[in-house]
Amino acid sequence: MPNANALGERLQSVRKRRGLTQTELARQAGVSVSLIRHIEQGVTEDTRLETARKLAIALRVPTTALVSRPDADAADPETSGSWEPVNRVLFRAVPQPEEPVTADGVVAAMGDAQAQLATNRYGDVRVLLPGLLRDSTALNGDARKVRTRVLNMTGWLMVQTRQWDSAEATLALAMDAADDRLDAAAAVNTLCWSYLRQGRLAEARDLASRWADDIEPRFSRATTAELSLWGRLVLGVANAAVRDNRPGEADDALRLARAAADRIGREVTSDTSTTRTFGPVTVAMIRAENAAINDQPATVLNVAERIPANVLHPTSASRCRHRLDVANAMRQLRRYPEAVDVLQQLRRDAPEWLVQQRYARDILGQIIGKRRTLTAEMRELADFIKVPY
Repeated sequence: MPNANALGERLQSVRKRRGLTQTELARQAGVSVSLIRHIEQGVTEDTRLETARKLAIALRVPTTALVSRPDADAADPETSGSWEPVNRVLFRAVPQPEEPVTADGVVAAMGDAQAQLATNRYGDVRVLLPGLLRDSTALNGDARKVRTRVLNMTGWLMVQTRQWDSAEATLALAMDAADDRLDAAAAVNTLCWSYLRQGRLAEARDLASRWADDIEPRFSRATTAELSLWGRLVLGVANAAVRDNRPGEADDALRLARAAADRIGREVTSDTSTTRTFGPVTVAMIRAENAAINDQPATVLNVAERIPANVLHPTSASRCRHRLDVANAMRQLRRYPEAVDVLQQLRRDAPEWLVQQRYARDILGQIIGKRRTLTAEMRELADFIKVPY
């Protein structure tokens, strides 16, 4: 948490306004009294957003009433260093090769990068990005719209690997370069996701809501592209609202997104920059995610059982994130071997994706904490995803 004292002061103030002792708040929130005491005294420097949300529910306030900027998971130094060639091309002038560049050539190279993104080969894509960014800079006229999409792809991968500041600057470039409101909205959607991953809930919710209002389509004549991007932004509102202890707003947003998904009737690519999709399956996975945030593991598994397994690629980021919700639900229901099996399958399917996920470390860490001894398989998995000792 960037400012532990600020959280402690807010928590103490709201607790007193509610007429609760530390012991009463701890009991209602399902946390220890010592944790409440440490937060209020500023001793605890790193408070999970999940914990802040439990306290907010007990105090009947939005999560953002307690924290304005919760802890954001930092990238490891090795990953950050590998982004230097990309940042150099993004934010400095670089020489162009003598041979001319064509929009078709950049689009073809971007397609290759997207195919690698679909299988979570982040290191391979990162190697391609400097050339893609350099070449897209040289495009002129109508072809310049390709640059917006290359920038959005770059920002998306930066968010996936927790390069928060660089991602925000890159997505600002993407929005500035866009001459089409749907391309701009795609970059905004990526930025909303970045804010959400950092715990910047109010910013994510406000930005997604503002842009959803701005591009809201008429269902009777809207294109699939318009419906899918609008639906994605509305899901951003739902994601932020449920984490901010605004359940009514989250439910309303989810209903709107479901209406757009039903109108489309299938899963479609929601923008031309990334591998994101939108449709009935995406909405169902977000419904399961919201149930996970609300500590409803049975609902998570019930929703998951009805999601077709063959609609999304098993290594797509959205599908992988949903499988973590399933693993966490199994963990909550003490189905530990099944939860570990899900994590092991994710390691086999999407190792580069899994190692970036703090959520996976939390799930396995809590399972390990319940066991006296660990199997060799569990020890190896814990080392792989870097569960702290």
